[in-house]
Amino acid sequence: MLAGTEFSPPFPILESGSGFIKEHGGSSTIEDESSDVLGEALKQIKISKPPRHLSGLRHCMSSAVLVASELELDTQRSGVRSCADGDDSSSFIPVVRSGSCSVQGPVKRQMEDEHICIDNLLEHDTALDFPSPRAFYGVFDGHGGLDAATFVRENILKFIVEDVHFPNCVENAIRSAFVNVDHAFSDDHSLDSSSGTTALTALISGRKLLIANAGDCRAVLGRRGKAVVLSKDHKPDCNSELLRIVNLGGFVCDGYLNGQLSVARALGDWHMKGPKGIACPLSAEPELQETILTEEDEFLIMGCDGLWDVVGNQCAVTIVRRELMLHNDPEKCAIALVKEALNWKAWDNLTVIVVCFSPNPPPRLEIPRFRVRRSISAEGLNFLQDALGSNA
Repeated sequence: MLAGTEFSPPFPILESGSGFIKEHGGSSTIEDESSDVLGEALKQIKISKPPRHLSGLRHCMSSAVLVASELELDTQRSGVRSCADGDDSSSFIPVVRSGSCSVQGPVKRQMEDEHICIDNLLEHDTALDFPSPRAFYGVFDGHGGLDAATFVRENILKFIVEDVHFPNCVENAIRSAFVNVDHAFSDDHSLDSSSGTTALTALISGRKLLIANAGDCRAVLGRRGKAVVLSKDHKPDCNSELLRIVNLGGFVCDGYLNGQLSVARALGDWHMKGPKGIACPLSAEPELQETILTEEDEFLIMGCDGLWDVVGNQCAVTIVRRELMLHNDPEKCAIALVKEALNWKAWDNLTVIVVCFSPNPPPRLEIPRFRVRRSISAEGLNFLQDALGSNA
């Protein structure tokens, strides 16, 4: 869209507590919806055209162009609908379906990633007893060979469900499973114990989504078009990991743990670990994040660092939401994300899982109509807010 032209789609009003965002005098201010001066303020707003040097907002400067007319935004509604607007979110039951894509990186000698997708755990193990739906997903980014990633993919779920804490305390069961599967890998002398893998898992039980992560894979939730990060990248030079590493006698050189590994947590890599049961700078213990799903939560993206090195969180959510509105196929969404990463010259192996929580595509965003013409779509505003937040 050319600079200097008026844009017909209205500016989206996104939920932000009790306030909304409006333009006034070239700057953005936050006002309360119930303000008595709202009507008078709107009358005084001067409609202006965008600066000539801004030719339109492009998503990550990629092929995902944020043009409101392409997204068919519904401007006939009176406001953005949420679960808080009279909906009983406690009655929401997710309908789980997934798709995945895994591609060897352009400069990689072999594919070392593994992943697992189980949409219905009852079909996998009928003895499991916890709320439905029951689903399990995992991304395992291997390094130094494929042995560790393959072993963890084949055994992690078994260690979870066979743990003494399961199902009464799933969090403790998952923590124990990560450590125990790491120990079991070191005991299997037919495998190369010097190979390693990061591990990111997602367990869905009813409305509860439990993310466990050890390493730099990442889980991002798509919540009504906005990206919500559910995991933390365990890089050696991040403050919390650096402090833990130094306290345990390790060091970080140029972003590498003990000058060798670019992650602070991983399974395998037993040439860098001490005796079992003794804490060491390279940890296999995961960090957990629990989320109670609502109707606002549309899908989950799980990916290895090869994706997130070149595609931003909000960029990925916008691409998946757009794709779902076109064809409602999570596998095609995963393929689209891999293609986006390759377009941005990703060199690492790429593995992506997209998990949807509804059988239907995401609804069109419902935006109020105002007399003032705005020049950015709802997805565009989400992306801009994410970019500004990451630079804060």
